[in-house]
Amino acid sequence: MSEKDTISIHLVREALLQSCATEAASDEVLYKVGIDLHVLAIADARVPATAYARLWRLLARRTDDEFFGMDPRRLKSGSLAFLCRCAMAQPTLAAGLTAGLGFLSLMLERMPAQLVHQQSLAEIVLLEDDQDPRRAFTYFTYWMIVHGVACWLAGRRIPILAIELRCAEPDFCDDYKVMFSENLRFDRPRTRMIFSADCLDLPIKRSSDELKRFLAHAPANILVKYRDPQSLASRIKHDLRHLPAEQWPETDSLAQRLCMSASTLRRRLAEEGQTYQGLKDSVRKELAIVWLAEPSISFAEIATRLGFADASSFYKAFRKWSGSNPGHYRSLILNEAH
Repeated sequence: MSEKDTISIHLVREALLQSCATEAASDEVLYKVGIDLHVLAIADARVPATAYARLWRLLARRTDDEFFGMDPRRLKSGSLAFLCRCAMAQPTLAAGLTAGLGFLSLMLERMPAQLVHQQSLAEIVLLEDDQDPRRAFTYFTYWMIVHGVACWLAGRRIPILAIELRCAEPDFCDDYKVMFSENLRFDRPRTRMIFSADCLDLPIKRSSDELKRFLAHAPANILVKYRDPQSLASRIKHDLRHLPAEQWPETDSLAQRLCMSASTLRRRLAEEGQTYQGLKDSVRKELAIVWLAEPSISFAEIATRLGFADASSFYKAFRKWSGSNPGHYRSLILNEAH
């Protein structure tokens, strides 16, 4: 993992808050994992994702809890390994997720979960009781484990369409948007992760040696999905989100704005594994799934906002992006009762 991959100091503070009772204990832990003590006081500081991974592993060893002490029952050391073994023994990702979620539901008292398959969409739902919602850091740590293992089982990244959470929006969630999805919705009736169901039939073909390598680098290989918020692709996507689609520049105009040639722009994006067309499609999908959660916005209006010639073109593009048609996605996201 490149050292340019960084984690906000906010997540470091959250981990310490859960696991270290005193300031002295926090200072000692930070020193051991190579994080400068002074950065805790800097609001916008960031640390290498590798350092955050070392922090995670150290705290897990010291507390014998791979879930930062955030459940009445400890997720004892070795739980991630056992979770992977249970899941990788299954034939498909759907069966692997079901087995893994079953194990976590047994281990964690307050976070039972199940996989729900609804036509072309799938969701992992936390079956919480009526107690107060957990903190955002608790939910996102759970999703980090589940999604990270799912991606490893599938052998590819599984795009997340949306995450809904029962808790209020935290003061800081930029890294969560980068890690999971721009479409985070808070103060919802349930906590769930929604993704395309087309990945559920993927076969699981993981060997014992691959498991050893995965565990040897965990959780750094899960955290690696954090992307550099200062990367060229991230800056371009930020600018696109704040412009009407009809004002999105062509490649040559964008390159001129960025004071580089078009060929340099393409090369720089390629180095980040991106293309300009891919970035535009990504932003269109992000905006579409946000607007589909608003029943007052018609499909035709969404199509117009995104720069499509008509609603039919939007339908085809959304199905390509998400594996689902807009109507089905809207009915799922607005159906709070099932």
